[in-house]
Amino acid sequence: MAQEKSARPAVEVDNASFNYREIKAVDRLSLQVPRGISFGLLGPNGAGKTTLIKLLVGLLKPKSGSIRILGEATSRKTAHLIGYMPQLHSLYSELSAMQNVDFFARIYGLSDKKERGQKVEDVLRLVEMWPRRKDSVMNLSGGMRQRVSLACALVHRPPLLLLDEPTVGLDPELRVTFWDYFTRLTGEGATLIISSHTMDDAAHCDSLVFMRAGTVIAGGTPDELKQATAKPEATLEDAFLYFIHLGDKQHA
Repeated sequence: MAQEKSARPAVEVDNASFNYREIKAVDRLSLQVPRGISFGLLGPNGAGKTTLIKLLVGLLKPKSGSIRILGEATSRKTAHLIGYMPQLHSLYSELSAMQNVDFFARIYGLSDKKERGQKVEDVLRLVEMWPRRKDSVMNLSGGMRQRVSLACALVHRPPLLLLDEPTVGLDPELRVTFWDYFTRLTGEGATLIISSHTMDDAAHCDSLVFMRAGTVIAGGTPDELKQATAKPEATLEDAFLYFIHLGDKQHA
């Protein structure tokens, strides 16, 4: 999974737009995500985060602009490069945790039974679900389902992970555990793009952008964004409000 951080960006979005009828979900948005980092998309509900992730996955096509994943235009050929964890899990409740992960492994093209079995075991151990591997998903707690959903996204060891609100609904201890996973993955060279509306998630990211109304209003490291406010002891919430007010003044 190791990647050179100095290579071409993992994700390149150039002036992309997408709308649902009259609603501009993504509006002439551009950004670049370097390889090997955790990159946050932070903004309130309706900011365009989920739509942007669906554009990156290839579930939606931009009305204008372009998107490249690891140097390639998004298409079926780039699907195997991506691990996608949607906001609402897509697990099969009647199947066990192991059966779900094995199913997604097959979808991602892991046809060799022995290799697939080992990767399924490895990823279930990573998310600490191996002891519950035979339990049906319907009998698992919400946090455990989140772990299985993450395992499904990780099983084919993709260089790029797109995680839509992966920590929503998790208790504080499990949230810390998830971020331990994410740090381990970027340490191995993976690139993570994580959407969130919580400042706690944003503070863990190596770099992030603030989103509002389908656009990027600011970007940088958490420290850079806080320092831009010129306010001692500024929080990321302070920084987000600062850039909102700055944008409002510019458009007044």
